[in-house]
Amino acid sequence: MNDKKIVIIGATSGIGRALAETLVSAGNKVGITGRREAILRDMKAMRPDRYCIRAFDVTDTETSIAHLEALAAAMGGIDVMVISAGGGDTNEALDFGIERKMIDLNVGAFTQLADWAFAYFQRQGYGHLAAITSIAGMRGSRQAPAYSATKSYQITYLQSLRQKAYHGRMPITVTDICPGFVDTPSAKSPVRFWVGPLPKAANQIYRGLCKRRKVVYITRRWRLIAWLYRWLPAWLHERL
Repeated sequence: MNDKKIVIIGATSGIGRALAETLVSAGNKVGITGRREAILRDMKAMRPDRYCIRAFDVTDTETSIAHLEALAAAMGGIDVMVISAGGGDTNEALDFGIERKMIDLNVGAFTQLADWAFAYFQRQGYGHLAAITSIAGMRGSRQAPAYSATKSYQITYLQSLRQKAYHGRMPITVTDICPGFVDTPSAKSPVRFWVGPLPKAANQIYRGLCKRRKVVYITRRWRLIAWLYRWLPAWLHERL
């Protein structure tokens, strides 16, 4: 995949930034967004011919669409959109303020972004929507209830859009990028294993996008954990 126009929502750090750098190196034009405009400007300064930038907060649902429309116009169109904006935190105390922030970001903002991208590609006649979900979305988590629940929402929503594209005979690919643990500052789980290096994660995502896969597990060996987690008996899951 090269010479494509790709937008990454949430590209100032972590997987989003690493993927942006990988895509630019492969010869693509990449639109990057995030709240921290200074970081976006620094990234653009390194490859001014390849990056377009737009600074905004995706949870501001009153203005997000206007920013996306402006970015799409500046790029001359969009072939692929990757939703990397998302977050999570442990919350064993069930502080509703923490849960609400994750719901606003991982459900409210995510839905608005995904709907806009799908409608854009539908009007255009083709496109590729991808989003970074999580293995955590497959089952509930006592340490991070809202995070696992909102990631489950994202996984199911992407499945719904994929079904919608199929029944509408629309040439729109929908990819669920489903990571386990990746070595980023946002990985806050108290228990971590099989932690994937960030460059390896970005390269595997890139290859998954190139192949237009429906689901991409990051890193690949997390496919096994996904299978085990999905079929884990309820009585055993409760004891974890």
